[in-house]
Formats: sequence, structure tokens, C-alpha cells
Amino acid sequence: MTTCSRRLFLLGTATTFAGAYLAACGKEPSAEIAATEIPVGSAIIVDKVIFAQPTEGEFKAYSQTCPHQQSLITKIEGLTATCTSHYSSFDLATGEVTGGPSPKPLTEYGVENDGGTVRNVSS
Repeated sequence: MTTCSRRLFLLGTATTFAGAYLAACGKEPSAEIAATEIPVGSAIIVDKVIFAQPTEGEFKAYSQTCPHQQSLITKIEGLTATCTSHYSSFDLATGEVTGGPSPKPLTEYGVENDGGTVRNVSS
């Protein structure tokens, strides 16, 4: 039987937790959609990204995660996104809070538009 020193045990435990922590801190979601699928004056959710088209040819991308308590935003009406968990609402032309308890605006992503496909990129 092999014995394990306290030092070796703590080192192994710390390494395991560090690996799990780093894996959980992955990058932002990546999504893409045909530009024609995003209605002008509205938005659509794709793979945890909210794509909005406030005016024709202008595209915005935001995290689907509500900044209040990290619930997923599931309700979109026109250019208003609402988190149904605690009713924070956001203007999808700017990402700003328009109501509810959220202390911060939506996380905005950069957008690439190649003319036919819109995708979010790191900002």
C-alpha cells in the first residue's frame, strides 16, 4: 500500500480544482445565423446569443444571460428582451436596462456580417 503525504494530497486536490475552474471559464458562446433570419426591428436567440437588427442592415449581438442572476433570457418582443425569472428588461438597440432589478446592461458582443451570415465575435 502506498501512502500519500498531506502535501501531495493538497497539491493533487489544488491541481484538480484549478483544472475544473479553468474549464468552466470558457470563452463566450459562438453563434451564427443568416442575416435574412433576423427580423428588422426585432431579434432572435441562437445558441445563447441574442441577435438583433434594430434598423435594416444594423446588427447587434448580446449574451442571452441576464446580468441580474444569470438566468437565460427567453422572451423577446420587438426590440425588448425580458428575463422571465425576475422581469428585467433590456433595449436590444443598446443593451441598456429598461426595467426590473438588473444592475447592468446586457453583455454586448462584436458582430461580423459577411453580407449573408451574421456571427458574434469577441469584443
